[in-house]
Amino acid sequence: MKENIALREPINYFLCPKFEKTFSFLGKKWNGLIIDVLLQEGALRFREVARQIPKCSDRVLVERLRELENDGVVIRKEYPDSSLIEYSLTQQGKELAPIMSAIHSWSEKWYPSTES
Repeated sequence: MKENIALREPINYFLCPKFEKTFSFLGKKWNGLIIDVLLQEGALRFREVARQIPKCSDRVLVERLRELENDGVVIRKEYPDSSLIEYSLTQQGKELAPIMSAIHSWSEKWYPSTES
């Protein structure tokens, strides 16, 4: 039996600001890949992150890492008496693991394999 569409409450399509913010930072070019690399590899130095994402320029990678740090997703750890700096995910960033896994599954299903 068909439901009478005219009697249903209209749907409010305004997005929740939190939803918009989440998609804004996840959808920004390179952010998803940076998060995915840090989820897979753990703490990495800048050069190691850059090697994993070779098409991203150093300038843009620095910008994105700073933005993700400001958003509370990435932490930048400096070691005293050393030039060693590592990037890793905060707890907030680590909690993106199931989302990233779902995105991988969805993209495997709906996008054909292509060589870059």
